[in-house]
Amino acid sequence: MSSRELHELAGPSLATTLTADSIIVLPTGSIEHHGAHLPLATDLILADLMSSRIVDAAVATGLDVWRLAPLAYTKSDEHHWAPGTMWVSWETLMRTLVDLGRSVANTPAKTLVFYNGHGGNTALLMVALRELHIQFGLRTFLMNAGMPAGDGVNGPDERGFGIHGGHGETSMVMALRPELVDLSVATRAVPDQIADFEHVKFNGGSVAFGWQSNDFGPTGVIGDPTSANAAWGSHLVETSTAQGVAELTEIARFTK
Repeated sequence: MSSRELHELAGPSLATTLTADSIIVLPTGSIEHHGAHLPLATDLILADLMSSRIVDAAVATGLDVWRLAPLAYTKSDEHHWAPGTMWVSWETLMRTLVDLGRSVANTPAKTLVFYNGHGGNTALLMVALRELHIQFGLRTFLMNAGMPAGDGVNGPDERGFGIHGGHGETSMVMALRPELVDLSVATRAVPDQIADFEHVKFNGGSVAFGWQSNDFGPTGVIGDPTSANAAWGSHLVETSTAQGVAELTEIARFTK
């Protein structure tokens, strides 16, 4: 299979290779604190490597999909307190997304998909979808790297809070870049004090709230990585790849 890295094409050939049906995927990650057991680049690694796998698998099914180089520095100020976190303001990120959308609109391709590995980007990316659609007429979509919380069967019971450095995320990095994980310093950090709340939740609740990662403990981890393992990570990589291909297949068929 020839490379589907858009930035590896020569400029003139891009103009004749892409069509109005081509899909361009832009991975969005982050450089931010992930506890003592994971690298700062965790979200970038997941966005980069998973989007590459998904694009290659989608191309193998006949889809016309291309990938841009990942965006590493994004909105990570919920981890601003931790040395090593590199973040930009929401204004800077939004302006960057608009500028990149303008650049995509200057190619024959008219579909842009963000493949996001960092939850702190999600709200802003949702705003960007509409902005780029209105300003440049692009078809815009957001896909998220899926890392389910441990439920007591597949991993420890994280009580729905395995959202940052927890079992699923750590397992996936162990499958993709095992040399970067040190489980010997992993600790459980589940916010039990709010786990029984019905409405105020991180995910799925009717009430959202503002937070930073050390609100729930000094490690900045929200979840339980202590029993993470590469086998479960490989399973998540496989299922996430299959889901990503299914999502891109629907995106290719989407009309309005």
